[in-house]
Amino acid sequence: MQFIDTHTHLYSEEFDSDRDKIINKAFDNNIYRMLLPNIDEESIIPMHKLCDAYPREIFPMMGLHPTSVKGDYIEMLAKIKLFLDQRKYIAIGEIGIDLYWDTTFAEQQKDALMQQFQWSIDYDLPVVIHSRDSLNEIINCIDEFNNNKLHGVFHCFTGSSADANEIISRGFLLGIGGVLTFKNSGLSDQIKNIDMEHFILETDSPYLTPAPHRGKRNESSYISLIAQKLAHTKDISIEEVAEITTNNANKLFKI
Repeated sequence: MQFIDTHTHLYSEEFDSDRDKIINKAFDNNIYRMLLPNIDEESIIPMHKLCDAYPREIFPMMGLHPTSVKGDYIEMLAKIKLFLDQRKYIAIGEIGIDLYWDTTFAEQQKDALMQQFQWSIDYDLPVVIHSRDSLNEIINCIDEFNNNKLHGVFHCFTGSSADANEIISRGFLLGIGGVLTFKNSGLSDQIKNIDMEHFILETDSPYLTPAPHRGKRNESSYISLIAQKLAHTKDISIEEVAEITTNNANKLFKI
């Protein structure tokens, strides 16, 4: 039984004191691959350093996170794009629109997203989409972009079954994380009738820690807790969850 944590920020400072220990703990809990989304210019070096230390197990993405889109976003995108020609990445990410924290740069976030959609086509890579309080806006961007080669995953899916079907109909997967285990999230009911072929697993560590560890730092080894809840939701074995979601992830990211 093997899992992939398809979205973890292991390079972040929250892991500076025990990063290797946390990684080895993940290995001990059947998580054999971990995928790292980039945030901005500041995260690139620590992300690369970690991937270089574990070249067979930890893989990088490249992109500009929507909350890092500011007035200088065009310059920032130009800097980030240079890296796409320098080494191999598994995805364009983490990209998207975030209207939860601040709407000041909403139009700039949309423009940055559309530019990075084009990178996905140019480099033949999937996109990893952050969609906090912005699902409809991103769906509209996908429709406006209008290229059936665009594909990827909506990371940290927390929407309704109708939202899930809107995403799936456009050729995207759903990233299922710790929110599934939250007592009052209702996510289990929303995804109960969605086929397993549309799911991949993620932690988004150090954020969104699953029960029973809520309030503490999240980590990749907790994928097993998410998998257990998904197995219960779908009335299948955890071994089936591992096999299907791992195959889905390997196919999407071409690992």
